[in-house]
Amino acid sequence: MKQMKLIADDITKPTTVKDFLKRRGFSVTLIKQVKYGGIMLRGEVVTVRATVYPYDELTVSLPHRTSEGIEPMDIPVKVIYEDEYILAVDKPTNMPTHPSKGNSLPTLANAVMGMYGGNFVFRSVNRLDRDTSGIVLIAKDQMTSNLLSAEMKAGKFGKKYMCIVEGVPSPREGRIEAPIERECEGSIKRIVRPDGKYALTEYKVCEVLGDASLLEVKLHTGRTHQIRVHMAYIGCPLRGDYLYGERRGEEYFLRCTELSFPHPYTGEDIVLRA
Repeated sequence: MKQMKLIADDITKPTTVKDFLKRRGFSVTLIKQVKYGGIMLRGEVVTVRATVYPYDELTVSLPHRTSEGIEPMDIPVKVIYEDEYILAVDKPTNMPTHPSKGNSLPTLANAVMGMYGGNFVFRSVNRLDRDTSGIVLIAKDQMTSNLLSAEMKAGKFGKKYMCIVEGVPSPREGRIEAPIERECEGSIKRIVRPDGKYALTEYKVCEVLGDASLLEVKLHTGRTHQIRVHMAYIGCPLRGDYLYGERRGEEYFLRCTELSFPHPYTGEDIVLRA
């Protein structure tokens, strides 16, 4: 069981433990899990009805769980960054992030569970498609997952990718601001559509490779298949993209090369590269 120390240095008047924990990003579910016996205030075990005063210290014991139904597998995975709360790994291509119905391939979740001997809950903050490689960020507990997900939703994450596309985009550097939605109900394919969700992609041609180009891409939003959809939309689909371009008997190249975000507890700017 992991313990988290919190200093009430962001309140100016007394409040309940419950409201203080909500203020710090605890979900309703997580508060329910710790409200009986999992909170210490001024050295005593309390419930969420207790009063917190400015600069009080609380210790919250986070419940320990393990992922059910994810078999630990001994699959080597490169660790990019790790601390008490966060793990970042380099996911190879042709590996799903998480088990799903109808998939028989070993997943990143299986590999990470194997790293910890099965004594772990796999909580990926970002999720890469099977054929996309690069940085996957994993939270080591539910609280950290909540905080990182809130940061991502608030647009505090920076995400950069490299990809190879058909042709040479014109202009060679630009922004694609086009809403994305499912092609139809139940389809995995996305399209640009006026009633879709807002999506913004920046790109820059790094090198021309004959009839293809190597691009650096920066995502400002995180829609499903966003890079693949937007590049196809401007007439330069990823080379080998079986869903949005032309199948060539080769896998498309798309790699998450940089992920940046403020650390959820220290506020330090974390920049991960792969």
